Amino acid sequence: MINKILKKIGLTSKITRQKLELFIQKYKSDGLTLDIGCSNSPYIKYFPNRVGLDIQDGPNVDIVADIHKLPFEDEKFDNILCTEVLEHLHSPHIAIAEMKRVLKPGGKLILSTRFIFPLHEVPNDYYRYTKYGLKYLFKDWQIIELKEEANTLTTLAVLLQRIGYQCEILGFRPFKILFFIKAKIISWFSFLITKEYGDIRKKQPETNIMASGYYLVSQKI
Repeated sequence: MINKILKKIGLTSKITRQKLELFIQKYKSDGLTLDIGCSNSPYIKYFPNRVGLDIQDGPNVDIVADIHKLPFEDEKFDNILCTEVLEHLHSPHIAIAEMKRVLKPGGKLILSTRFIFPLHEVPNDYYRYTKYGLKYLFKDWQIIELKEEANTLTTLAVLLQRIGYQCEILGFRPFKILFFIKAKIISWFSFLITKEYGDIRKKQPETNIMASGYYLVSQKI
């Protein structure tokens, strides 16, 4: 009952879902697309000519396989869509090399991954990535776009919301509404932060020192 009430008043809507959708929509394509970790394929409408791949069978999964050893010939795909997968890969450098292998020259990888975010889909939750880590991992690609999913205070809102999703509060379910309310309110105050730094001595100006995740588009050179 409490979940229905929260959903009806909009408190449980994922804070960054629409932002990710708009980002992916921007790179929609009719080209042959490998949808990795496709699960329920929420973005299938943007990539109608797709092959869905996941580690386990499910709706819209065409091939069950491990991303660390993709069962495709070289230079097969125009695009690869890989959302919320990279943090769950035990050997990301191998998976990235495999994605590059099966992409055509000039092909695009559209990816999202986590930075400041709770454990999820355990025990297969291995890493978190900064933008600098992503730049290093994709140093042999042409990075077209790399952007934060959320600013610092919105990331705090995301964390509060995840507490509501993933925790029991004193064993009384209605108490979790407090965390959803706090999440809703705190994101309104992002204007309070006027400058951020990458060190406590405030010598290195930085933007969004706490991002919930990153969106990346890289092109195979």
